Amino acid sequence: MTIKVDFEECLKDSPRFRAEIEAVQTDVGELETRLDKLVKQCQAMLEAGRVYYQTSKSFVSGLQSLGQHRSGDTTMEECLQTFSEKLSLILDAQGEVMDITQKSVKTKLQTFVKEDVRRFKDARKEFERSSESLEGALARNAQAPRGKPHEVEEASSALLNARRAFRSGALDYVLEINIIEAKKKTELLMAMLSLMDAQAQLFQNGYQSLSELDRYRQKLSDEHTQFVLNSAREKRDMEQRHAAIKKKDISYDDSMMDFNPDAADGVAMEGHLYKRASNAFKTWSRRWFSIQKKQLVYQKKFKDQPTVVVEDLRLCTVKPSGENERRFCFEVVSPSKSCLLQADSERQQQAWISAVQSSIASAFQERTDVQNSPRQRCGSVSTGSHPVASQENEGVKALEEVQAIAGNRECCDCGAPGPDWASINLGITLCIVCSGIHRSLGVHFSKVRSLTLDSWEPELVKLMCELGNSVINGIYEARIDEITLKKPLASSPRGDKEAWIRSKYVEKKFIQKLPETGRNTLQKRPGAKRSRAATQDRTAEKPPLKPKPSRSTLPRSVSGPTDVQTNNTGSHIDMNDEEEDLSGLHPGALLYRSAALQNFPVMADALAHGANVNWVNAAEDACTPLIQAVSVNALAACEFLLQNGADVNQADRNGRGPLHHATILGHTGLVCLFLKRGADYNARDKNQKDPITIAVDNANADIVTLLRIAKMNREMQELDGSLGKSGDETYQHIFRDFSHMASKNPEKLKRRSADGKV
Repeated sequence: MTIKVDFEECLKDSPRFRAEIEAVQTDVGELETRLDKLVKQCQAMLEAGRVYYQTSKSFVSGLQSLGQHRSGDTTMEECLQTFSEKLSLILDAQGEVMDITQKSVKTKLQTFVKEDVRRFKDARKEFERSSESLEGALARNAQAPRGKPHEVEEASSALLNARRAFRSGALDYVLEINIIEAKKKTELLMAMLSLMDAQAQLFQNGYQSLSELDRYRQKLSDEHTQFVLNSAREKRDMEQRHAAIKKKDISYDDSMMDFNPDAADGVAMEGHLYKRASNAFKTWSRRWFSIQKKQLVYQKKFKDQPTVVVEDLRLCTVKPSGENERRFCFEVVSPSKSCLLQADSERQQQAWISAVQSSIASAFQERTDVQNSPRQRCGSVSTGSHPVASQENEGVKALEEVQAIAGNRECCDCGAPGPDWASINLGITLCIVCSGIHRSLGVHFSKVRSLTLDSWEPELVKLMCELGNSVINGIYEARIDEITLKKPLASSPRGDKEAWIRSKYVEKKFIQKLPETGRNTLQKRPGAKRSRAATQDRTAEKPPLKPKPSRSTLPRSVSGPTDVQTNNTGSHIDMNDEEEDLSGLHPGALLYRSAALQNFPVMADALAHGANVNWVNAAEDACTPLIQAVSVNALAACEFLLQNGADVNQADRNGRGPLHHATILGHTGLVCLFLKRGADYNARDKNQKDPITIAVDNANADIVTLLRIAKMNREMQELDGSLGKSGDETYQHIFRDFSHMASKNPEKLKRRSADGKV
């Protein structure tokens, strides 16, 4: 052991000795301070380690729990179980390190500070006390006078005692100094050595534990690489399938609804419907319905046992229901009960009715070959679409006709060349990206249809040819030069296109603002044209309405293009006979006037400015824009209004709807259109006459035929499926022929009796 302070030196009490013990005292004081701080830091480390240990243990428990949850996946279960076991072993070793640290570092250092340093301080105090006593004895001995022997003897005796006490205290103090100097090395080195051994053992155990997983980790790495490759392949396949399905999506107002009687799981069709309860409250509940095993069933949750609505489809019929105030209702009637259901749209309603009818026919085994293919769309059955080859030919023809319109060879919103999608209520062509964005807006903003994949009715093609991208952009982008938002290009990101389309059609940021005067209502005009439906009870018919918006009074986007227009019947409307300033009209009145003029840009402009498509003109027998279009036999204008939400059954003050007016005026093409759009042929006017009675009185054989076929088809649909299918097919062929004739050769339908009375 190294002697820090010599014992002989302490007996001399030399300045060197005093300097040495002063240096030792300073060193021990600083050592005590640093050791106190180290002990506190060690305590904080141990507390944090215990928290980490407990948290890590919880994490390991989570891994084990996840492994048990993934018991069906062998790879994941084995991986989680193996790793959690090894990690648990490492954590146990870490717990041992914390215990060793507690014992060898914190406890030993704390003992050194509390015991050894304290003994050193006690010895120091004793030394300082004896040193002070010696100093006092020396002073008194030096001051004793010679002439007083008694005082000299007393001072000498006190000095001797003080010197003995000082030497004893000094020797003890030097001993404690040398002991603490020795322990300072041994205790600290022992503590650090124990900590290093524990840490080395921890990492050796961890390395050894994880090294045992080398082969397993390599195996997992190889499997992971294969998983990544498979995932990339599957992702590519899914993206291709997604793009293909988006391209094939022929529904513009509903999700795809497939009717597949040969489905492997036996579910021919399924989807959500509202069901009215049979209790006294007649509440409606949304349930998941399906046609399976020749039964109609529903359930609320997937795990629920299906509730059977119809036990045997052969014993039921299905028919639309107009008695309830809710829309899109249909009724499934069986001998024991009747079930009232509601779809989300007319298209879905027709799809379900057709699916139930087809299932009834299949149940009777009288017709197992579904009309187009084993996987036929129910919507095609209900609307009478053409076979696949014919549909493709008509799609190509529709594409050519629509793209021939000015501006239609580029996407209306981003300018991409060769657009093959369209918004039928706006009358524009779109690329596939913009069509997807339009579909996400909802059908109340845009109804998307494919120009190549969908079947196109002639009146729809005629409507598309009346508008076009240039006309609509003239309305919806009238103020584009005043807006800082930049119109996207074909190469722009989808997000930019979506922001532009929403600003353009939903927020309508770029349309020309109406003047403050554009709030006036229409007044009854003496020279206004009235349809025959509104004037049959009068003795004389008034002159027709022939106003045209003046270029000088209307906004740029609603000015009429010419002074002479030709309507569907081939007759000319001379716009110079009478002019009316329409700039002061509010959008609903503007739509009303422009419908009679067949001015599609003005109609589109009125709708863009918020016109109510079912606006009622109280000054003219509560007529609507649709009735105005009927009065001039405007087939495309009627289709435009219907596609934008016009009510095909909204009646005027005389109780006559568009079908009544078309029947009275002998507009066969419009009668066909309204019947296809769900017009009520049983509705009676205030004279208690329905359209069939009116057509018979007018001796219009074509309209009588159409109305009776529609009525017969409805009655046949209420019977069994085998009869209904034949009626559906005949009904579709006849109505298709009339639609083509009304659009292509309207003069062939001029067979109305000139003097029919109502």
